[in-house]
Amino acid sequence: MSTPPLATGEVPPLLVPRNEAEVLGTGPDTVALLADVSSTGGFLSATRTTLGEGQDGAPPHYHRTSAETFFVLGGVLQVLVGDEIVTAREGDLLFVPPGTVHAFGAAPGSGADLLIVFTPGVERFGYFRLLDQIRTGAAGPETVLGAQERYDNHFVDSTTWRNARQPGR
Repeated sequence: MSTPPLATGEVPPLLVPRNEAEVLGTGPDTVALLADVSSTGGFLSATRTTLGEGQDGAPPHYHRTSAETFFVLGGVLQVLVGDEIVTAREGDLLFVPPGTVHAFGAAPGSGADLLIVFTPGVERFGYFRLLDQIRTGAAGPETVLGAQERYDNHFVDSTTWRNARQPGR
């Protein structure tokens, strides 16, 4: 019988103290970078994302190789899954398999606090740092389109999501 990888020391256990995580963003809209492939041996990538009241998270996209799991720590989350809008509340878990178009944002009238995990892990910290550069004006919005393959984040259009997030437009 073989020894599990964690027992061999190939990938050491990881503890990320709350005050040591790199945090991007401002105010109620932040992303705490918790674990990336370099620290998990490629097993997973994880962030804690907070969104202010009604704030959009990610626009419609899909991942070719990774599943994305959302655990709602607080608030209410609105999520596009394929062509359906689902609502996840505190304590709910939502698993989105690879290849599934999805988007998310805090529900109208609510904020959201989320643990987001990608499995298998893909290099995500660079992606979130790029988004932060766009937010601050240090990079243009087009730079994220050029990075779709690198970060396995492929953007698509969704009428369902647009109508749910911007009724009347």
